[in-house]
Amino acid sequence: MKQAELLKKLLPGFIPLFVFIIADEFWGMKVGLVVALLIGLGEMGYTLYREKRLDRFVLLDTALLVALSGISILLENEIFFKLKPALIELILCAILGVSVFSSVDIIGTMTQKYMKGVEMNEVQTTLFKRNLRNLFYIVVVHTALVFYSAFYMSKEAWAFISGGLFYILFVIYFGFEYFKNRKTARNIKPESSVSTFENEEWLPVVDEGGKIIGKAPRSLCHEGNKILHPVVHLHVLNPHGHIYLQKRPMQKLVQPGKWDTAVGGHISFGEDLQTALRREAYEEIGLENFSAKPLGSYRWDTEIESELVYYFISYDFQKIRLHSEEVVEGKFWSPSQIEKQLEQDVFTPNFVHEYRLLKKRQIRQLGNY
Repeated sequence: MKQAELLKKLLPGFIPLFVFIIADEFWGMKVGLVVALLIGLGEMGYTLYREKRLDRFVLLDTALLVALSGISILLENEIFFKLKPALIELILCAILGVSVFSSVDIIGTMTQKYMKGVEMNEVQTTLFKRNLRNLFYIVVVHTALVFYSAFYMSKEAWAFISGGLFYILFVIYFGFEYFKNRKTARNIKPESSVSTFENEEWLPVVDEGGKIIGKAPRSLCHEGNKILHPVVHLHVLNPHGHIYLQKRPMQKLVQPGKWDTAVGGHISFGEDLQTALRREAYEEIGLENFSAKPLGSYRWDTEIESELVYYFISYDFQKIRLHSEEVVEGKFWSPSQIEKQLEQDVFTPNFVHEYRLLKKRQIRQLGNY
């Protein structure tokens, strides 16, 4: 796990601080400062000798320790020293925040430097980003606690929060992730457990132009990771301009019990648009040997997923035959019926969006109220 390797690289930088806290308890600030400074110089010397590089994070930590504790000694005010861990973590927060929430991947660049020759596939990249996002929130919370303890809590409470609690939070998080992954692995049949995602449907990952840039398991695409993947939708109309809608089962996790587009489903990795459209049309409403006209595509983002939707229209309504548990009911709706209930939470938001797109395109006989 790359974030664990990176953490192992960064944690030695906090050793001078922890040494100072312990030494300060027994011998006072001045002795603690000298001991911590020797530890920091020793770490840098060891890294320089063994790995032929200067550990800049240890250097930064030691320099800030000396500067802030020096100010504390001169002014006889230890608040400057107490704020030192929070200042370092603010830098870490900034690095994590930029890497997670912008296109500038500082952490990715750092890991490439430390772990040359290691490449990640789309799944690993997604997991890495998700963990970085979670680590960002953990560090933000811990930084706020350090600031609070520096001003309003005892020296002992501050020492625990700025030191031991930092490790405890990370141990809890990575322990949770470890046992969660173990549980997932146990739920997979042995014959297919080469990867925890081996028995899942894999979906193509695309850019906004529809170009395939990779693949990812369905579960990761539905975890709010903003992995853009393509889907197909089909609207079926009769000669009167009425639109056939399907009702989603109540056990559905997303929009249960709502009326939705006649056909909608994911494109599997390696499957083309037409194949996916015909497969989904048969699976959901039993429609076979139909003609369909492509109307366009658009991006649709929700809390759990990001889809590139390709939507089509067909007038071959006579062959509809419900035969799947995925659809509990289906019927034609007139435009006037739809309009009356557009704001009544009867339809899925995605259908409402596409219905308005259909009206704008002036689809034949649609909108003649």
